[in-house]
Amino acid sequence: MSAREDQPLGLLLVRVAAALRTEVIAGVLEPLDLSFPQYICMRILSHSPGRSNAELARDANVSPQAMNMVLRGLQDRGLVTRPATVAAGRSLPAELTKDGAALLVDVDPGVRDAERKVLAPLSEQDRRHFRRLLAELG
Repeated sequence: MSAREDQPLGLLLVRVAAALRTEVIAGVLEPLDLSFPQYICMRILSHSPGRSNAELARDANVSPQAMNMVLRGLQDRGLVTRPATVAAGRSLPAELTKDGAALLVDVDPGVRDAERKVLAPLSEQDRRHFRRLLAELG
């Protein structure tokens, strides 16, 4: 086992995530004035519409206060909608608007390109295997 392979898993994952985040922000999100947390929030809502602020915060591993700011920014741009009130409870379910869903469709090819760039040292087969392994763990 090489010294690089012997590094703690957490450190290796953080390095890969940081490289991907940097590539996605610089190459895809910055020109659209979209932050990485906003993109992650929108991506979560595209798969799980109706998530509350607290649920989104847990999903994105940020504080509820930080997620509230993310959601407000997305609402101000018309990319996410939340009702002003709900019939029961305090939880306001968030959903992507048509504009939000369309923006994700536009952003996805750039994000995929960034992923390919970060994973370029791996063969296509290794990239698919890596994704499968991560999906099993997540």
